[in-house]
Amino acid sequence: MTALIQRFGELQRSGVLGQLVRFGIAGVISTLIYAAVYMPLATWVFPNLAVAAVPFAFAVAVTCGFFLHSGWSFKGHGTRDSSGRQHLKFLIVQGVGLALNAVFTWVLADLMHYPDWVPLIPIVTITPIATFALNRQWVFG
Repeated sequence: MTALIQRFGELQRSGVLGQLVRFGIAGVISTLIYAAVYMPLATWVFPNLAVAAVPFAFAVAVTCGFFLHSGWSFKGHGTRDSSGRQHLKFLIVQGVGLALNAVFTWVLADLMHYPDWVPLIPIVTITPIATFALNRQWVFG
């Protein structure tokens, strides 16, 4: 228990804990945006190919996410780059997230024929962990 309290203190002092909390809040907002775009598209526009809704939902959510993460989640962490390299890195990381979301959706909704909402489970649990790590270390590090 003491080790856990010490680790919590280390995370707090290093700023990682605050970043993780802010990332989580921004992630919830981005996820709600993603779901709000994905579900109607998957249900009514692409009823037999839910994966086709993923790029549209992802584009809207990632645009909002960039401003939330760069201006708030990782504010004060690392450096900011106006050359476009940081934006490119962010887009690459989001491409990884897009690929994960597409695979989850294709396998669960399209191949296994689960309801269209089922892919949202790994999309809101696995994808954020991967993108947090990549954003913190590579994009905003």
